[in-house]
Amino acid sequence: MVRGGVYAIFGSAAKVAGSAMWLSFLAGGMVALAASYNYAKLGAGSVAMPQPLTDYAAILRHHALYQGGKTAIHYGETSLSYAALADNVARFAGLLLSLGLGSGDRCVIALPDCPDFFHAFLGALHCGIIAVPVGTQLPAGHYAAIFRDARASALVTLGGSTSAAAWSGSDATLLCVDAPDFADRLRRSNAAPATTPDATGPHFLLYTSGSTGEPKGVPHTQRDMLACARRYAGEVLGLGSTDVILSASKLFFAFGLGNSLIFPLYHGATVILHPGGSGPAELFALPQLITDRRPTLLFAVPSVYAMLGRILAGDASPLASLRLCISAGEPLPAALYHQWQETTGLEILDGIGSTEALHIYIANRPGASVPGATGRVVPGYEARLVGEDGGPPPEGQPGRLHLRGESLTTGYLNRPDLTAASLLTDGWFDTGDVFVCTGGLYRFLGRKDDLFKVGGNWVAPLAVEAVLRGHPAVLECVVTAQEVEGLFLPVAHIVAAPGQTDTSGLARELRAFVQSRLPPHLCPARFLFRADLPRTRTGKINRSELRQYRA
Repeated sequence: MVRGGVYAIFGSAAKVAGSAMWLSFLAGGMVALAASYNYAKLGAGSVAMPQPLTDYAAILRHHALYQGGKTAIHYGETSLSYAALADNVARFAGLLLSLGLGSGDRCVIALPDCPDFFHAFLGALHCGIIAVPVGTQLPAGHYAAIFRDARASALVTLGGSTSAAAWSGSDATLLCVDAPDFADRLRRSNAAPATTPDATGPHFLLYTSGSTGEPKGVPHTQRDMLACARRYAGEVLGLGSTDVILSASKLFFAFGLGNSLIFPLYHGATVILHPGGSGPAELFALPQLITDRRPTLLFAVPSVYAMLGRILAGDASPLASLRLCISAGEPLPAALYHQWQETTGLEILDGIGSTEALHIYIANRPGASVPGATGRVVPGYEARLVGEDGGPPPEGQPGRLHLRGESLTTGYLNRPDLTAASLLTDGWFDTGDVFVCTGGLYRFLGRKDDLFKVGGNWVAPLAVEAVLRGHPAVLECVVTAQEVEGLFLPVAHIVAAPGQTDTSGLARELRAFVQSRLPPHLCPARFLFRADLPRTRTGKINRSELRQYRA
């Protein structure tokens, strides 16, 4: 829990709406906003977003004007209204400017999911400072590298954290939101006027999860945020102001940033912040949180759904409020989809996105989800497959996915070589992912580095894993290529289901199980049993580490 958070400054939404401070804020900026746009009524109690929209400062002013008392954020026992959020953001912007920061400077944000993250991220955008959210559990060396790469001018974090210890800037530019005097500093800060963002940006930087190597800085604009909110959240999920969102994925992760901040704020919805980690103890509390706060949309990676399924133990009543479950971050196994649907009656909408595209660009649709398939291209994006010869592969044959769309980055920070290799002509981006496409439906086969050949035949590890997961004794599994007696062959890394102790016997059983269902070149040569699978800080399985593992 973040202590002394600025979300407590104004108290209840009613007090906020009635305060002289808030009335002054209305007079100073929001009346002018209302006069400058034509607001069209959508229906009873609903007001259309003003057009054209260019930034989140305008969005917050709109919500604060028309639904200022509505809850924007639930955090523990605290609820923060849109009116309070808008004012806190403007004051945080003023605080950053008082430190000597200006437009184009970079502010790193290393905070858990909490209202202070919203204040810092949106406050930076509010005054033209570039926000750089990062994870809270990185090694000190990684923080130092990011500070250098991003040319950071300030750090917002918690006192005593690894990021604070790694900060080499002045003490004045280290803002610890849990400091005893921080709430008072923010209260006394002058609310800064919003700046109009330039068209090209960048407005914020995200660092990739590092699943394919060293993390890289990816610049984005607020225009990218608006595109994701309109296209995926609006047109695919049908997200609206009455929705309540809960994301197990964290705000520093592109998937979590979209789920918890970009989507709900654009649509005037409510978000529930879950400050805990992604371990079993923290996830065990999720069903009670869902029961108490009644979200309508749940976002998580597949491993979270698997763990929640075990926690629920057949009783889906805590999930009664949910209308949609969304998965991304890694492929959703068809077996897990069926188990979840059987337990809860809910489908899981699988999709794939990337830090470079900011959020999901291929996705299943509500009511038409296909287990084992990634889905169809999201409106606003184009996709094409490229075969080994550089041309389009025959339908149903694998190819590397090239993407073009509204939210795509323009390159990598300080990496012109990688930018040139990945950002192609005519706006296409080489994702490095391999898919097959049949009738417009895409199925993910893996990263280009995950696929390998055995006897001249391609091996897609996900296809082998899907079969292995069909065995009741397999809890989790990953297939990689390893050298076996001088040849590179498939090897299965297995986490056995509880109660499985005879691994020698299970290995023989799994070999027979796979051989009866797959061609010989796809059958693992070895079965390596593990207590768990290594994961990245964003919850993805760390396949790179498993490729290097030797029994």
